[in-house]
Amino acid sequence: MKANVAEFSVSELAQAIKRVLEGGFGHIRLRGEISGYRGPHSSGHCYFSLKDENAKIDAVVWRGVFSSLRFKPSEGLEVIATGKITTYPGSSKYQIVIESLEPAGVGALMALLEERKRQLTAEGLFAEERKRKLPFLPRVVGIVTSPTGAVIRDMLHGFAERFPVHVLVWPVRVQGETSATEVAAAITGFNAMQPGGPIPRPDVLIVARGGGSLEDLWSFNEEIVVRAAAASEIPLISAVGHETDWTLIDLAADARAPTPTKAAEWAVPKRSDLLLQVGEFSLRLGAGMKRTLANERTRFKAVTGGLPRPQDLVAMPRQRFDTAAGRLPRALRLNSQLHANRFAKVAARLSPGLVKVRLQRFTDRLSTLSDLAQRAARRRLEAGHARLERTAAGLRPLAIRQQLQRSAQRLSDVDARLQLAVANQMGRRARGLAALSQLLASLSHRSVLERGFAIVRSDVGRMLRAAADVSADALLDIELSDGHIAARTVARGGDGPQTKPGGVPAIGKPRAAPARGGGSQQGSLF
Repeated sequence: MKANVAEFSVSELAQAIKRVLEGGFGHIRLRGEISGYRGPHSSGHCYFSLKDENAKIDAVVWRGVFSSLRFKPSEGLEVIATGKITTYPGSSKYQIVIESLEPAGVGALMALLEERKRQLTAEGLFAEERKRKLPFLPRVVGIVTSPTGAVIRDMLHGFAERFPVHVLVWPVRVQGETSATEVAAAITGFNAMQPGGPIPRPDVLIVARGGGSLEDLWSFNEEIVVRAAAASEIPLISAVGHETDWTLIDLAADARAPTPTKAAEWAVPKRSDLLLQVGEFSLRLGAGMKRTLANERTRFKAVTGGLPRPQDLVAMPRQRFDTAAGRLPRALRLNSQLHANRFAKVAARLSPGLVKVRLQRFTDRLSTLSDLAQRAARRRLEAGHARLERTAAGLRPLAIRQQLQRSAQRLSDVDARLQLAVANQMGRRARGLAALSQLLASLSHRSVLERGFAIVRSDVGRMLRAAADVSADALLDIELSDGHIAARTVARGGDGPQTKPGGVPAIGKPRAAPARGGGSQQGSLF
C-alpha cells in the first residue's frame, strides 16, 4: 500500500500548497492590528504581522505598493488590508501580500491622528513663536484648492467685494490618494517662485477646502502637508473644513480661518472700510495742520516781538562804513606816493651798463669752462686710445693658437687618466662581486641538495624537521636539487604513519605526477 502513495519533493509539495492557497482564497479583505512594524526594510519592502486576540498572520508590502499607500503602516493601528494569500516556501509559512491599506474605522483614524499630532508637536512644528503676522495689504494672494468646487468661487467673490487683488490659483485634488502630495507640492511651488519673476510671488497663501468627514479631510493630516506648511516662507492661512472641523495643517499654519470665505476676509481688508478710514485720517490731518499753523503763527509773533528792528541792526555797521569811505581817497593817494618813491630808488640802480658787465662776466666764465671740458675730453680719449693699442698688441693669433694647443693636450691627458681609473675601479668591483657570488653559492641550501639531501614541507609550505610532525594521509612537498615532487603519507597497521627504526615515516614507492616546479615530476608515496 505504501508503494501506491505519491512521492513529492519538498519543493514540489511547497509549490502545490502555494497553488492551493492562492487558488482557494485569491484577493481578500483582512481586518487586524499591525504588530512588529519597524519601518521599511533596506530593500524598500515592509514586513510585519496582522493579529487579533486569537491568531496572527505575516504580512508584506512590496516597495512599489508602499510608496503609493494612502495610509502608512503604524505599530498598533487597526487596519483593513486588501491583498492575496500566498506562501513563502523558504520558511514553510503563509502570508498576505498587501495591495491597499486603510484604517479600521474612525477610532483608528483618531488614534493615528493623535499620535501624529504628538510627534509633530515634539518637533516644534506647532510652536506659537514660529507663526508670522499676516501682511496688511497683500498685492498677490495664492490659493491652493480645487478649481471646480464652490470654495474657489466663494473666495473670488469675497475678494471682488472686499478688495480686488491679483489671485493665483494652484489647482489640486482636495481628496483622494494623490491629494496630500499635490497640496504639499503646491505650497512648495509657491515658495519657490522668485520675486520679480514672470509670475508674481504671492504675499500670502490660503489652503482651502469645504467641509467633510474625517476621512475626506485626511489629506490635510498627512505629514508631508504639515511639514510643507510649517516650512513655508510665505505666511499661510489654513481654511480646511467648517468651523467645527480641524486638521493638523491648522496647527502648522500661521492662521486658521473657520471657513474659506472667512480666510478671504482675513487675507485682505475691506476696501470701503479703508476708504472711510482714509477719509477720517484726511479730516484729522487737515484739522491737525490748521492747529499746528495757528500755534506756529502765535509762537512766531511772540518771538518776533522781542527782536530789534532791521534798521537798528544795520545802523552801526553803516556808520562804520561811511567813516571808512571818507578816509579811503586820502589813503589811496598816500599809498601811491609811497610806491612811486620806492620805484624811483630802485630804478636808479638798474642802469644798462651794469647788466652788460654782469652778462659779459658770465659769458667769459662759460667760455673758460667750455675750454676746460674740451681739453679733459681730449686727454681721456687719448688715454683710452693708448690702452686699446696696448691690449691689441697682446692679442696676437699665434699666442691664442698656442694657448688652445696646450689646453687640448692637457684635456687629452686628463681623459686618458680618467679612462684608466674607471677601468681599474670596474675591475675591483667585478672581483668583489665574483667573491660574493662564490660565498653565496657555498652558503646556499642548493649545494646541500646537490649532495643528495632533500627538504620536506607540508602542504601549507611549513618545513618538517621531525617524523612526529607528519600525520597520516598528509600531503608533502619534497624539494630536490632539480625540482619538487608531491607525496602523501600512508598509515600501515595503525592510525598514524608507520615509522622505521629511528623515527622516520615509512613511505611507499613514488608515483609519477605532474611537475610542480623546475621541470621535475611529482609523485604520491603510498
